Parts: sequence; structure tokens; C-alpha cells
Amino acid sequence: MTWDEKLQLFDNLVEQCPRFERKGKSMIYTSANGYMFALLNKAGEIGIRFSEAVKAQYIEAFETSIYKSYGAVMKGYVLIPDRMLDDSETIVNLLNESYDYVMSLPPK
Repeated sequence: MTWDEKLQLFDNLVEQCPRFERKGKSMIYTSANGYMFALLNKAGEIGIRFSEAVKAQYIEAFETSIYKSYGAVMKGYVLIPDRMLDDSETIVNLLNESYDYVMSLPPK
């Protein structure tokens, strides 16, 4: 899948989540309450942010790893494996779960 196809996929997933919208032109992300919580990096990888406990559970359950963007480890983010990208319902649920998580944090 090309980067442009991943961008279209990311946009389609976010469009299914009416509580937030996609932001950015060169760095593609979602944010709420002063926190970014989903990213599409230049490698075309999607990362979603969770609490540390949930992150550890999802890394194991999804057989994936932490998420890196532009060479930096993104604290709290899980790399969404490409094999999951066809399961839009699950990813939309993860995006909404992540939104709920950042909304539970103190506003920045």
C-alpha cells in the first residue's frame, strides 16, 4: 500500500469517528484535549495512543510493537500492524478508545 493509500485509509477511519477530525498537512494526526492520539508517519505506519497498561496488552494481543514516528519512540503509542488495516471496525473502535483515554487526562 502506498503512502497516499494509507493516508486515504487513515482519513476514512477518522471520518467514521464524529467526535474528532484528522489534522496536519505534512504530519498527519488526530488530537483532543491538548494531546495527539493517532498518527500516520512518513513510513505509512499508523500509531494509536493508550495508557501504558493498555499499550502493553495491545502490543501482546496484536503481536506488534511500540510506535516510532520520525525516528522517535512515541510514548504510549501502539503500532497498528498492516494485517489489521482491513478491519476498519476494530481500528475505529481503537481510535474511539484512544480519544476517550486522552479526554480522561488533565487538559494541556
